[in-house]
Amino acid sequence: MVQEDKLLDARGLNCPLPILRTKKALGELSAGQVLKIVATDPGAVKDFEAFSKQTKNPLLEHSEAGGEYTFFIQKA
Repeated sequence: MVQEDKLLDARGLNCPLPILRTKKALGELSAGQVLKIVATDPGAVKDFEAFSKQTKNPLLEHSEAGGEYTFFIQKA
């Protein structure tokens, strides 16, 4: 299990808000720290995969349970 340094609750938010909030939250972290994001938007899976590739912030892990999507992104 990945240990997060900061949690972002993006439940109930639709694209592009989870990505915009993630971008802001990552800006508050130091390189190597991990942000955990919890979202309910089914489009978030593709969004976060693309975001990770574009920004070079590694997507360490993601999972889905009960309609909630959890992502762990490490700040590059």
